[in-house]
Amino acid sequence: MIQDTASRPGRPKVVKTDAEWRALLTPEQYRVTRGHGTECAFGGPHLSQKQAGTYSCVCCGEPLFRSDAKFESGTGWPSFFRPVSADAITEYHDHSYGMHRVEVRCASCDAHLGHVFPDGPRPTGLRYCMNGVAMSFAPDAGEVAK
Repeated sequence: MIQDTASRPGRPKVVKTDAEWRALLTPEQYRVTRGHGTECAFGGPHLSQKQAGTYSCVCCGEPLFRSDAKFESGTGWPSFFRPVSADAITEYHDHSYGMHRVEVRCASCDAHLGHVFPDGPRPTGLRYCMNGVAMSFAPDAGEVAK
């Protein structure tokens, strides 16, 4: 569902000043997540990550995607066919660059994560094309971090 405002019943939004975000994030993380940028294809982290685990928002730490929903899309960005839960993300109409896309943001802090497209695999048919720099990865218990 595409929303024009982000809300999470019972959960307060993570709100920081621009200076606080800049102090917390690397320049590239800030450019992508707070400035709605895009990392270079095949250049970001997590593209080749194969371990079982959880991908979380680099800004606020909220879980976003699980490794069992990750697939190789060939696009150069980590891709998933579903988020961890329906309220983990919010979707917005994006008309930048003269095209219509659906932007995906973290529902907790409004960090720009990437876009979702209707050309993914079953069971959802969706491709959440995410910027790797917008996420951190935590391996499941028993997995060795690589």
